[in-house]
Amino acid sequence: MKKTFKCSLVAMCLILAGFSSIQAQENTKEPIWESIMLVPDHTQLKTLGENMRKHNMKYHKEGAFQSYVYNISTGPNTGKIVWMMGPLKYSDLDTRPAEGGHDEDWRDNIMPYVKRLEQGEYWKEITKWSNTKMLAESGPEYTILYTRYWEVKPDHGFGVDTHLKMASETIKAMPGVHPWGVYDNEFIQGNIGRHIATVSFFKNWTEFDTSWNFRATFDKVHGENAWDTFISNRDATYSNWWDEIWIFDANLSGN
Repeated sequence: MKKTFKCSLVAMCLILAGFSSIQAQENTKEPIWESIMLVPDHTQLKTLGENMRKHNMKYHKEGAFQSYVYNISTGPNTGKIVWMMGPLKYSDLDTRPAEGGHDEDWRDNIMPYVKRLEQGEYWKEITKWSNTKMLAESGPEYTILYTRYWEVKPDHGFGVDTHLKMASETIKAMPGVHPWGVYDNEFIQGNIGRHIATVSFFKNWTEFDTSWNFRATFDKVHGENAWDTFISNRDATYSNWWDEIWIFDANLSGN
């Protein structure tokens, strides 16, 4: 889902079931992002792009309703589009654009060129683990999002805190600039498995040629003997995890 995602994003910690609902109550001031995945009609991409830009520039240009558009370039969702709005509070949704032609414009000028909508979600950033403050000054440069989804095993949500805390402390201690966000999927979706999203932000593809010194920094922060425990806790907590690369589309976004 420029990045506040310009200042904060994605396009994503979500903890399963009860843990997630507890977070929703306790972290009421954490920024929230609404995201929708669109499956475009690839024979109508030009028209869809033109209409989406007009829609976003008119109705989603600033504030809580500002929109960000990303193209998914890896994985089974390659070719799909992520439309994201925020950062916002739930109370903002009571005054979101609806009247004044907004809904009619989306219905008549967006939906005819979209095969279907998928994954309508609300993601809450967990700021205590995130490292997105680094985006505040140079966020617009970070146009590539390395998004990793985590599926939490039933009854193993207690391991999430330990894993993300240790990962967060390591990334924050790494030399250089490494923006990283942790996002909680606010609402249970059955067996879809998109419980938590962690997002690393990159300026360009060239940065992928330089590997993170995560392990070396981890050993310095937590001690060499802690690595096996870290991995064991990860494997005990999550049943699956997978990656997607999102490319920011400034032309289609509301800015």
